[in-house]
Amino acid sequence: MRLPFLAAILFAMSIPAGAAMQLGKPAPAKDVWQPAKTPPGGTPWSLLQQTKLNDRTDEATMTIFTKPTFPAAVKALNGKQVKVAGWMMPLENGRQQKHWVLLGYPPGCPFHMHALPNQFMEIKAAVPFPTDESKVHVVTGTLQLTGYDESGIFYRLVNARPG
Repeated sequence: MRLPFLAAILFAMSIPAGAAMQLGKPAPAKDVWQPAKTPPGGTPWSLLQQTKLNDRTDEATMTIFTKPTFPAAVKALNGKQVKVAGWMMPLENGRQQKHWVLLGYPPGCPFHMHALPNQFMEIKAAVPFPTDESKVHVVTGTLQLTGYDESGIFYRLVNARPG
């Protein structure tokens, strides 16, 4: 009788933490949905995310359009050289990218909505970046505040370079 009980205990201890809830135990809670770490001297996503989203719905098409309201601290960055970090979302096939999207948060998380307009920026690079969606890229360039045309893009980094 002791052997089956011991086997059951050892089996339960070998179950991954994610399965703990199924056994009536509290599951560990750690939010892995974090923005890319701010590089030294860089602009944090927490600042860029302070831009408010002003949505309107086109009644004919039921399409939602969004315009930004930039806070003063973000407006002060317009036309300035900034450094940001994030993940690459290529816009074309190829080993290098000159026009792509920088995501503030990791791509492809099945538990979160897609990125909001204040969580990504369009990159127009002066030099090609190697296509790599798995690593965090640090990018420096001139920030342009956009989105007044309801394009859905609030930030554009032009003349962008690595680092």
